[in-house]
Order: sequence, then structure tokens, then C-alpha cells
Amino acid sequence: MEGVETRGDIAIPQLELASQRQEVDSVRLRHASSIATQSTLRMSTSAPTGDTAPHDRRWPGLLGVKAHITQIGRVGAIVFRNRDLRRHEIAFFLFNAAEWAVWIAMLVYAYGRGGATMAGLVALIQLVPATLFAPFASSLGDRFRPARVVALGYVAQALALGLTAAVLLLGGPAWLAYAAAAGAATAVTVTRPTLAALVPALARTPEELTAANVISGWNESVSVLVAPALAGVMLAALGAGWVFLVMAVGVAVGALIVFPIRGPAAAGTAAGMNAFLELFEGFRVMKREPSARLLVGLLGSQYVAIGMLDVLYVVLAIDTLGMGDGGAGYLNAAFGAGGALGIAVTASLVGRARLMPAVITSLVVWAVAFAVMTVWSASLGALVLLAVAGASRSLFDVAGRTLLQRTAPADVLARVFGVLEMMIMGGTAVGALLAPVLINVGGATAAIVGVGAMLPLLALLGGRRLLNLDATANVPVVEIGLLRSLRLFSMLPPPEVEGLARSLELMRAEPGTAIVTQGEEGDRYYAIAAGSFEVLVDGKQVNMLGRGEGFGEIALLHDCMRTATVAATTQATLYVLEKEPFLEVLTGHPAAHTNAHEVVAALLSENAGR
Repeated sequence: MEGVETRGDIAIPQLELASQRQEVDSVRLRHASSIATQSTLRMSTSAPTGDTAPHDRRWPGLLGVKAHITQIGRVGAIVFRNRDLRRHEIAFFLFNAAEWAVWIAMLVYAYGRGGATMAGLVALIQLVPATLFAPFASSLGDRFRPARVVALGYVAQALALGLTAAVLLLGGPAWLAYAAAAGAATAVTVTRPTLAALVPALARTPEELTAANVISGWNESVSVLVAPALAGVMLAALGAGWVFLVMAVGVAVGALIVFPIRGPAAAGTAAGMNAFLELFEGFRVMKREPSARLLVGLLGSQYVAIGMLDVLYVVLAIDTLGMGDGGAGYLNAAFGAGGALGIAVTASLVGRARLMPAVITSLVVWAVAFAVMTVWSASLGALVLLAVAGASRSLFDVAGRTLLQRTAPADVLARVFGVLEMMIMGGTAVGALLAPVLINVGGATAAIVGVGAMLPLLALLGGRRLLNLDATANVPVVEIGLLRSLRLFSMLPPPEVEGLARSLELMRAEPGTAIVTQGEEGDRYYAIAAGSFEVLVDGKQVNMLGRGEGFGEIALLHDCMRTATVAATTQATLYVLEKEPFLEVLTGHPAAHTNAHEVVAALLSENAGR
């Protein structure tokens, strides 16, 4: 839709416009130095100044607690104000809970039929097909509408979990239960790579993306706490079949929750690229992008350690600590509890420019926790130290994934995360096989040492390149996701979309603000990230616009005056594109130019019919 705006006459007070220009300049500067915009959010954990109540002076620690609680609430509010992100996070929690609960249930089921060796082999049976399928699964999120791929992926997972539950509850053969569980593990590989492409498009600002990543990290941590504990209770009382059945229902509910999310259109297949060759695009990105390669390697390697822990939980619970079958779930839950307690720490990542200090700190804490575990082998010690390790792992994972989203090319982001998903599955399988070897050679202590030393040693191999990652993380994934959701730019190749995204300027508008005015010259295009706008022609409302829509293209493409006034009806966030880059990109690509004129013709026809 369309309207007019001139720099001097736009219906925004000059002081406010100057403030917006300063904000825009700040956004550009932060993108140039790889910083997600902080805008209005300030996550400060320092104690407040000024007068404090006598109670707070007596108990200064309460100030820190209050600050952390406030910080957590603000991060949650950022995400849950976005309806689509809210739906995603609820379904993602159910997905994570199912993934962890059924994994523990199947390992306990296998351990009861052949000890640690059988548990390791069953882990391998589940993970090898998933590892091989991951590159194909990751391409789905780029080739098709990612929101629909996520929903259908949840449906596939629910069906596979339901089949496994049926085999176990009906007393079917063990090999069939293992095969069905492998199908469920394979279906899981669709979710995270596709979400890596979807979530940046659902976020309205870079800080909202970071907040969404933090909430997703909390999601995983809380699900690792709740799901294994629930699995432990159900394993002791009902058996593995009921764990699979309950989790199948949960994932099915998640599919229903995310189904209304529309999200962006598919990123599409690169021109001239064979569909088979496209499956390996993520690997080609790894080859030419050293920063992405380093991050994927480090993030994927943590799952070798986690694969070892999965087997180690069972051995420690049953053989070393005497906690019984349900003990494996409780140890895993302690690891998740640590992640949940680390919520306040990961909240501080929102709006932070440098994330590598958080990564390094988390690796040091991880190593220390497992080093102490070798000498404090009581049940209480294992639970406490696993909680500490879980907190450090949560910080490491959130910071690392956010850096990867900032670093990897946006048009193949799902495939980059597909390579990571493949490493997650493969690494977990390697860890599940490595743990029994270390246990047989040096007992549980040797396995604990291996888990604690692995990630810090790999980080040391990264050396200076790892320390410099913050400086290379400058891909505007939120802006790219927004442009991809606009039909006007749907025919542009990915490099041009990224170029336009780097030219976007952030603008905020209060209710009643006229962004463009009918009859005046047009010099900008506007993409709506949040809020609602009314379109007025000759003072009469003809349309309403919202997130994922834009206006201003008619005057730019037809070189005419604005044909309508567009005014904000709520608080709103927009991204502004100047006339020169807008025309340069669209006129430089025939298919995109033709598509843009078709969009404009449809708008003019629609307006004429009102």
C-alpha cells in the first residue's frame, strides 16, 4: 500500500524525527560491529541507586535477587508479546520434553536387556539414521515454507512416538521397539534446523531474536529438568511404553499450537542448483565460512559429551550410586535443573555485543564441575555437580547458537543448522559408544574425566579464531527474515536480499503518527515489523496493514506522488529503505522487477475496487 512523506513535512515532530535518526545511526553502527540492537531494552543487574528500604539495606542480597527476577520477566515479556514466538516456544517445550523423556526411557529399557553395552548400541541404532537424514531434513526448511515444515515435523514425531508406545505396551519384540524409536529420532532432525530459519523471521527486532534464543535455552533446560524426572517416575511405576505414549500426545498438541503460524515464504532453491547437490549446501558453507565452521564444530562436539552422559547416568544410578532404574531420570533432571537455575545468567545475553566471554566462562565452569565429581562420588555430590554443569552448558549453548545465527549466511541458515543437527545426532552416538569403552577401561571415573575435558580441549584448539568470533557475527538475520516475508522481494536472489537488509534503518512510531501522506513525493519504502497501520485515501480508511506487510512502493516504482496516507494505530516498529537502494536492486533483476510491478498493479486494482 501507499502514501507520501517528505523529510520536512512528515507528521512527526522534528525532535522525535531527529531522535529516530540517531537511533537509526546507532543501529547501523551496531550492525557494523556485530551487535544486536539494544533499543529500548536495558538489562541491568546492578543495584538501584537512591534510597533503599531498611529491609533492603539489611539484606543487600535481595537487591540482586530482585534484579534477576525483573530481568527474567523482561526477557519473557519481550518474547511473549509476539504471538507467533509465543506459540513456537510453547510447542518447542513440548518437543524438548518428549525428546529427553523418551531418550531416557529407551536407554533404561535397553539397559535392562543387555547392560551398558546394549544401551550404547541402542543409542547408535537411533542416532545413525537420524545423522544420515539430517542434511535432507535441513533442506526442507529452505525449500518449503518453514512454519509448515515445523508443524508437519511435529506430526511425524508424534506418529513415530505413538508407534513405539504401541510396540512397548503390547509386548512387541525389542528390535521393533528399537526400530520405531529410531524413526522418532530421525523425525526430530527436522525441527531445530527449520526453527533456525523460522525464528529470525518471526522476531521483529534483533533484541527480540536474542530474547527468543534465551527463552528457547530456558525451554530446553526446564524440559531437561521436568521430562526426565517425569520419565523416572513413570518408568518406576508404569514402564517405558507409557513414557512414549504421554510424550506422543504432547508433541501432537505442539503441532496443533504451531499450525496457525504463517511465517515467511520458502527461501527457495538457488538458481541452477541440482536438488541433490543443494542438500550439501550446508557443508559448502562450512568450507568457505571459517567462523561458522568453528561454531558448528564446537556446538556439535558438546553432544559427544552429552551422549557419554546419557549412558553414564544409567551406570551411575544403577551400579555406582544405587539409585535404581528411576535414578537415571533423576540425574538427568539434576542436569536440567542446573540449566533452569542458569536462567538469570542467560537473560543477561540479551542486547549484549560480545558473547564469547560467556562461552569461555561456561567451558571453565563445566570442566571444574566434572573434575570435582571425580572425588565427590556420593549421590548428593553427583546431583549438585550435574546441576552446575547443566547451568554452564545452558549458557554455552544459548551464546553459541546466537553467534551462529549472527554468523552464517541467512539464505542457507536452515542447512547450516542441519549440519549442526547432524553433528548433534552423530556426536551423541559417538559419545554413547565411547562411554562404555571408558567405563570398561577405567570405570565411571574415566568417563567423567572424558566428559569434563572434551569441550575445553576443543575450545583451546580454536585458539585466537574462537576469541575473534564476535567481530565476524554481523549478518542481519532479523531484517532478512522480514524482507523474505514480503511478496515484493520474493524473486530477489539471497545476496541481494541480504544487501537490502543491511540498508534498512529502524524507525518507531507512536499511535496517530502519519508515516506517509497522500499527495506528497515519496522517497522511502517501509516494511512493518510490529504494530498496525491504517491506509487512508481522501480521508477514508481503505485498508489495515500489519507485520509482514509494507508500503511506499507505488510512488517509488511509478515515480509519482503518494497515493494514500498511512498512519500508525498502535505503537509500531518499521524498517525503512531509502529510494536509491530500493530501485537499484529491483531494477537490476528482471524477474524481481516484473514481480514488483505485478504487486503494485494488484494493489492499485484492489484500491480501485474499494
